[in-house]
Amino acid sequence: MRYENFAVHEHYHVFGRGTNKEKIFIDDQDKARFVFLITHFQSPIKVYNVSWYTDSFIKKGFFGIKEGKIDEILKHRSTKLVAFALMENHFHLLIQNLEDGILSVYMHRVLTAYSKYFNAKYKKKGHVFEGPFKAVHTKNNDQLLHLASYIHKNPREIEGWDSSYDKYPYSSYQDYIGLNRWGNFLSTDIILKQFKDQTKYKDFVSTSTAKEGLNYL
Repeated sequence: MRYENFAVHEHYHVFGRGTNKEKIFIDDQDKARFVFLITHFQSPIKVYNVSWYTDSFIKKGFFGIKEGKIDEILKHRSTKLVAFALMENHFHLLIQNLEDGILSVYMHRVLTAYSKYFNAKYKKKGHVFEGPFKAVHTKNNDQLLHLASYIHKNPREIEGWDSSYDKYPYSSYQDYIGLNRWGNFLSTDIILKQFKDQTKYKDFVSTSTAKEGLNYL
């Protein structure tokens, strides 16, 4: 586990990639699994039968977890997921840390759970991710806005999604410019409240040079 004194209520760009730059998301089931983990592990409340929820998402487009369980998770939430994008061999998250040291605990749970799943599914051993996750503190609001844009423009690099990255299902971009599929599991307000409407945010992303100006991986 990465130990660091992450500041309370501050935002961080959290990212990581596969060992030797190998793929960590082979199919849609893998991506859906990771999305479930980053959304539902925001509190210490345990969730069982993750495979069932992932299968539900693949078949129906939603996880199907009961409202009572959702309320329990959100009530005890210790991190807030603000934005995300999953690529083939790496991921980008924008996270608000709500408690001392909790970001490390959150990421440890997510990456450990996913690594166990990935190794079991593909009959592999050893590390899935290239060392501990990396986290860069977002120091001001301008950085926050450009980081959200940077994350949301990442899927342009995926073959077949360069001109339709706003529809890529394993990024939170479509949740910012349309219906939020994840409800309160994805905290879009801190970004969207700074724009007149969702169209203005889309314009901001499309004209932003954040992806060209940042290079984290």
